Amino acid sequence: MTNGASPESVGFSSQRLSRVNKMMQGYIDDGKLASGLTMLARRGETFHFEPHGVLDLESDTPVERDTLFRIYSMTKPITSAAVMMLYEEGHFSLDDPVGKFIPELASMKVYDGMGETGMRLVDQQQPITIRHLLTHTSGLSYGFHQDSPIEQMYREANITDPDSTLQEMAEKLGKLPLVTQPGTKWRYSNATDVLGYLVEVVSGTPFDQYLQDNILDPLGMGDTSFYVAEENLDRLATVYGATTNGKIAPLDNPMVNRQLRPHTLFSGGGGLVSTGADYMHFCQMLLNGGVFGDQRLLAPKTVEMMRSNHLTDDLKPFAVGQSNASDTKGCGFGLGFRVVMDIAQHGIIGSNGIYSWGGAASTVFWIDPQEELVAILLTQFMPSSYYPLRREFQIATYQAMME
Repeated sequence: MTNGASPESVGFSSQRLSRVNKMMQGYIDDGKLASGLTMLARRGETFHFEPHGVLDLESDTPVERDTLFRIYSMTKPITSAAVMMLYEEGHFSLDDPVGKFIPELASMKVYDGMGETGMRLVDQQQPITIRHLLTHTSGLSYGFHQDSPIEQMYREANITDPDSTLQEMAEKLGKLPLVTQPGTKWRYSNATDVLGYLVEVVSGTPFDQYLQDNILDPLGMGDTSFYVAEENLDRLATVYGATTNGKIAPLDNPMVNRQLRPHTLFSGGGGLVSTGADYMHFCQMLLNGGVFGDQRLLAPKTVEMMRSNHLTDDLKPFAVGQSNASDTKGCGFGLGFRVVMDIAQHGIIGSNGIYSWGGAASTVFWIDPQEELVAILLTQFMPSSYYPLRREFQIATYQAMME
C-alpha cells in the first residue's frame, strides 16, 4: 500500500475533495470539535490523509498523522476478525451455542415484561449462538437503553469494570436476564465483549495477547492497544462533549479514562486506541479479501461471509441506541459491520455492499468493495449521534469521485 497518490490518479477530483477539509474545518472553526483526522485510500493507494484541529484545546497541540484516538466500537470488527480466524481453524460453527464454551451464558432467563410482582422471567426458547453474538441478536444489552428495568441492572453490575477480567464479566452477565429471546431482535450490546472472552477460551491465550500475535503485529498496527503507554500519552487526543451553552468541554469519566493506564479487562467491544494509518492496514486487509502485504489473516470466502447480510427482514431496520433507525435504512448487518443493501433506500450516496461501523466518540470507517475504497474519520466527541458528521463525510467523499 503506497502513500501520497494524487486524487486524480485514482479517479477523484482534488477540487471537489477539498470539501472534506472544508467540512471538518467548519466544525473546528465553529467550536463543535477539537480534533479530527480524515483518510481515504483507493486501489491500495492513500490519496487523502489530513489532520484537523488540535489534540486538546488547552494545550493547542496540532493533530498529526500519528495522533492516537480512542476508536471504541471500531474495536468490534477487529474482535470479529479474530473470532473468524478461530472459526477457520475449525474450533466452532457459527450456530454453536456459546454456552458450550462459556457455561455462564448457557441458560439465562429472558425478560418478558412487567407483572404485578415485578419482572416476568421466562426460559430461553433457544440458546445464544456465536452468530447471535456476531450479529447483535443475542438478547444481551448494554445498559444505556431506557426500555427495560434490565438496563439499570447492567449499570449496577458494572459489567466492564476495567480492573476485572473477561471471565468475571461473563459471570456478571450470566446472572442477568436477557432482554429478548435470542435471535428475535437486533440490539446493540456487550456481545462483542463476550466474543473477546470466547477468543480467550478457545485459543487458550489472553485476548489482548491473541490480538497482538495474530492481528496487530502481522498487520504492522504498532500504535493500536488497549491502553496508551506513558511515553505516548502526549499523542492521545482529548474526548469532548457538548455543554449547555453550545460549546464543548473535556469529558472526565471511566469510559474516557480507562485507556490512560494499564488495566485488566480488555474490551473487544470498545477498548482499543489506534491511529488512522494503523486502522487503514486493518481495512485494507479486509478489502483485499483477508491479506495485507505478505500476511494472510483470513480467506476471501470468510471475508465475503462477514460482509454479507445475516439479518432476516423482520430484524430490520435496526437502531443502535435511543436514536431512530434512519442511518440504517436500506442496511443489513454482517459479522461485525453494517452492510448497505439498497443504496436508494439508504439515501446517502455510495455503493451497495459498503460495510462499515463507527465508535462512540464519533469515529467511523467504511469499506466499499465495488469501488476499492476505504474511508476513515477519527475524532473524539460524544455522543456520536450529536452531529451528522458521518453522513456529511460520506457525501463529501463520493461527490468527489469522478470515475
